[in-house]
Amino acid sequence: MTVGSGRPVSARIIGDANGDSNTYNDRLPGYRRNAFTGPDYATTNLRISRRLLVRDRWKLEFLAESFNLMNRANRRVDISDDGFLNTAATFVQGDVTAAGKQYPASFRASRGFLSPTSAYAPRQIQFAVRASF
Repeated sequence: MTVGSGRPVSARIIGDANGDSNTYNDRLPGYRRNAFTGPDYATTNLRISRRLLVRDRWKLEFLAESFNLMNRANRRVDISDDGFLNTAATFVQGDVTAAGKQYPASFRASRGFLSPTSAYAPRQIQFAVRASF
């Protein structure tokens, strides 16, 4: 059985907020790297085997293995290198007026940040026979 807390997630943004001409390495201001935690993870794996002696040097082994035996939906937050999956905000350059002040740029919050976008593998069962001679 394996149980773990969620993996760390950084609040990345789309755009070039720090002005370094790289739109893929910026984080939301005010948050450190890996400031958030994704969904937790738990899985149970099971293996059953039986070895039979067929002849003097011949052996057969029958195996049954199951991964994620309880079929738990282990959700995951996908973070991609292109920054378009699960980003915290979008950096928008352009004049924005707020409370009577004019700003040259703004951050537009993303609704889907830290929402699971996929899941790890469901229950898998496999059978095998191994011959040794």
